[in-house]
Amino acid sequence: MTLEIEPASAAPLFGDRIELARRFAANLAEHGEERGLIGPQELPRLWNRHILNSAIAAPLFPAGGRVGDVGSGGGLPGIVLAIARPDIEWILIEPMERRCAWLTEQKTDLGLDNVTVERARAEEAGRYEGYLDAVTARAVSALRTLIPWTAPLARDGGELILLKGQSVDAEIEKAAKVIRKHKLSEARVEVIGEGIIAEPTRVFRALVRA
Repeated sequence: MTLEIEPASAAPLFGDRIELARRFAANLAEHGEERGLIGPQELPRLWNRHILNSAIAAPLFPAGGRVGDVGSGGGLPGIVLAIARPDIEWILIEPMERRCAWLTEQKTDLGLDNVTVERARAEEAGRYEGYLDAVTARAVSALRTLIPWTAPLARDGGELILLKGQSVDAEIEKAAKVIRKHKLSEARVEVIGEGIIAEPTRVFRALVRA
């Protein structure tokens, strides 16, 4: 299988950093499957389903902030967002050593000085508890599991910006008790990228209160 042709919407999303996005896409296409980062069927949809699906969320994050990406894996969305938003400090939290090695390689290869790779489970990343302006995650777990991992890392007034799939509304219903327990407010789903990218992104957003 060959890498998906770069969609026309990619360049406007990344602006003058599009070459970094192209290099990351090429790196992921060349090494992603063999290193267990993406499945064998993902190359023909790597741009639309993964890279642009992540990049479209870039404007949602606070300027100059500190943002954690829980379960960063192959760098989706963390590396993509770090390319798109160089003004933000990104902490990529990932428990698996081989994935942390990959993330560190990409940080070096792409010259991403705004990235820190932290090998830890989210629930063990105590040094970031109450520290981050926002926390994100993509394709990690259902909300009722993900919220207890992510909410403690956000500061009072910080935000969860979680990239989810089509079942997000059902996930919210099942996570009602967890949402109350962690004092989340203004919980909502936003669909972004309609008319811009092939597969719009669903984002669960909520404020965290101490």
